[in-house]
Amino acid sequence: MIDKLFDRAARAIEIALALAFLLAIGLNFANVIGRYLLGFSILWADEIQIFIMIAMTFIGAAVVTWRRQHLRMDVVAKLLPPPLQTLLKVLEMVLVLVLTSFVLYQAVDYTMRMRDIGRTSDTAGVPMWIPHGSVALGFGLIAIVSLWLCVKLVATGKLDDEPGAPGSIEKLGGPG
Repeated sequence: MIDKLFDRAARAIEIALALAFLLAIGLNFANVIGRYLLGFSILWADEIQIFIMIAMTFIGAAVVTWRRQHLRMDVVAKLLPPPLQTLLKVLEMVLVLVLTSFVLYQAVDYTMRMRDIGRTSDTAGVPMWIPHGSVALGFGLIAIVSLWLCVKLVATGKLDDEPGAPGSIEKLGGPG
């Protein structure tokens, strides 16, 4: 049940970020048309596009973590006996959890400072806690996913990494 919840959340995030990306493309196109054909620029467009890219990077990383599609160097690990592979996976999940929790703490602290001082972006006037908050949200989601995967790994001894497993891209009809 929790796996299905994570699958749905990952899909919702993916759709929201895809729509935000389309918005960024639209802004860029409108700015190019305005600049080169109509003689005006949308001054705040580049800033908004940057904020969208920041959100796509950090929040999208949570989807990548859930689907376990991040880059791995596991050639040597796959040669180890299964118990050692499991131990290595647990250590990896714990390390990811510790690191993401540290970054989450720092990102939330900085986000709250930006909110407290009322800092806004230079041209669009976007409250700066929003783009900084997307960093915190992304690392928070990665920490939650990592915690769940660690619990699952310790409880079952495996992560169901084969095609069609919960969270895998193959299950969602993607490449593979």
